[in-house]
Amino acid sequence: MSKGKQPGDNVFDLERIRDIVKLMEEHDLTEVDLQQGDDRIKLGRGGPAAVAPAAAPAPAAPAAAAPVAPAAVDDGSITINAPMVGTFYSKANPESEPFVQVGQMISPDTIVCIVEAMKVFNEIPAECSGKVLEVLVADQQAVDFGKPMFRIQPNS
Repeated sequence: MSKGKQPGDNVFDLERIRDIVKLMEEHDLTEVDLQQGDDRIKLGRGGPAAVAPAAAPAPAAPAAAAPVAPAAVDDGSITINAPMVGTFYSKANPESEPFVQVGQMISPDTIVCIVEAMKVFNEIPAECSGKVLEVLVADQQAVDFGKPMFRIQPNS
């Protein structure tokens, strides 16, 4: 145990680890790396996380379902919202075409963007079918959990 630590301050305490895992699940995190003094704990969940440079992002394990919520506009459209906090990428790398464009038809399995969170590049599936009406986020813009990224006209 590190100098100056109290007996109850053990970073490897089973209850503390359970609390961290619970927080990871609540916030859809695939990896946590914590260090305090000489003590360090690194936790991962799901499949192996792929880490890649920004020039050629590789997807991590599939992200949780992207929340699809009604849009504020009363035209029957819906939005695809950010499933996590991170950086929005409209294309796989700077030389690639965007994953989707306005006017394009999408299906639930269509990858619409990548959201980078904690150096992990997560491919975001549409989770709905329809036509892309509007891209609401600029490339490489920060997004918060639940922020609308796309406006979609769902198939009837």
